[in-house]
Amino acid sequence: MYAIECRWNKSKSFEKVNIKISKNFMSQTLRIYYKEKVIALLLEQFKYQNIHEVPKITKITINRGLGEASKNNKALDVSLQELTLITGQQPIITKARKSVAGFKIRDGMPVGIAVTLRKQLMYAFLERFIHLALPRIRDFKGVSVKGFDGRGNYNIGIREQLIFPEIEYDKVDQIRGMDISITTTAKTQQEGVALLKALGMPFNDNQLITQ
Repeated sequence: MYAIECRWNKSKSFEKVNIKISKNFMSQTLRIYYKEKVIALLLEQFKYQNIHEVPKITKITINRGLGEASKNNKALDVSLQELTLITGQQPIITKARKSVAGFKIRDGMPVGIAVTLRKQLMYAFLERFIHLALPRIRDFKGVSVKGFDGRGNYNIGIREQLIFPEIEYDKVDQIRGMDISITTTAKTQQEGVALLKALGMPFNDNQLITQ
């Protein structure tokens, strides 16, 4: 589907990533489905007066707290490589803005990594997340609607990176999770649920909000 080439400098530290994406990977099946099917479905369901009122996804943010990686360059490098493989985009390193003695955090210390996806990469990631990654969760019964913030944005925590097919089990040195935030233009939680459900998000049927 796609290939990502990682470069390492002389000190074996993660340096740069070249991303090569095939045409099949960028087919944008989900984006086309949204335009051709989801918009009409939501227009019918919520009786919008204007097509521009129909909610849409604007960005997807994936972030991971580093924990021990703040003092371990190898763990930081591994996290950068994993999120690059999963998202197709190189993450940025987030650093502490002030020192916190109780947590042994110094100003400028790396405390996490994050990547924000938009447009093509956003839809490509969401399609793989829904159809390939989530079904690989053991005893999966659907995602919870409790992750909505009340304004149509959805947050979900992933406990381990192994659910993503891009990650090779034999190369994982430690189980690490991540948080995924899906930002939409929906004005209400009900609209946000309807949008993601229409795109294929497998919500737990027992928790679905009454439409």
